[in-house]
Amino acid sequence: MFHAGPAVAPAVTPAVVPATARELAPDVARAQGLRALGGEGFSLEEAVGGWRGLIESVAPGFVFVVVFVVTNEVRPPVLASLAVAAIAVVARLVRRSPVTYALGGVLGVGIGAFWAWRSGDAENYFAWGLLTNAAFALGVGISLAVRWPLVGIVVSALGLAPKAPVDARTEAGAAVEPGEPAPPVLDSSWRRDPQAMRRYTIATWLWFAAFVLRLAVQLPLYLGGEVAWLGTARLVMGLPLWALVLWLTWLLVRRPGHAGAAARASRRD
Repeated sequence: MFHAGPAVAPAVTPAVVPATARELAPDVARAQGLRALGGEGFSLEEAVGGWRGLIESVAPGFVFVVVFVVTNEVRPPVLASLAVAAIAVVARLVRRSPVTYALGGVLGVGIGAFWAWRSGDAENYFAWGLLTNAAFALGVGISLAVRWPLVGIVVSALGLAPKAPVDARTEAGAAVEPGEPAPPVLDSSWRRDPQAMRRYTIATWLWFAAFVLRLAVQLPLYLGGEVAWLGTARLVMGLPLWALVLWLTWLLVRRPGHAGAAARASRRD
């Protein structure tokens, strides 16, 4: 059994995140709805990646299921879902908005479409999603096993956790003297806080449960070739389930000041 109490961590030099990764972090966080964790109030729109992100995420799979039910063939729904994903990218290019999330969706749709087309089995359109869920479940499970709950890492990496005291020279932007260690990009001080460690561990278990639940429901449908039910389960257990998990995570990891501010605002009203 894993314990949520404080852990004595070995002396590990924190890894410095490359500049390109730091630059991409806001786009990734926005795409996955993780920025909703940092708000004083929970934003459903942020949790689903914005309404455009919601449409881009749901539309290809929805179109695939509808066209498959109507035609009972593999190629028409594959082509239809690819067309919808491509339209999403073009729409973002026309609006000159970031295409990171849309391109990621096209990649996932493209892999599923390729597997379904080559195999002739429509259920293989959803195989990539099952594999990614299994990979996420494994990664989250490992983070729990090694007592580095993933939610704590995510919250810290996105700058949503309470900040530890910062050296005045570093905060002022002064250069680090030769021979001195560079300040860590990822603050791990939350691991020395028993309450934070407990909250992040519980939230990480929620993430793990969500990924495992998806596999438990969808894998039997995939193995049974129940394409329509599998597609429906994918839609219901996609962003709606993820938004619920993020809301529960927000309740667990929000900063104490946020709860107090919300309570004061409620009393004023």
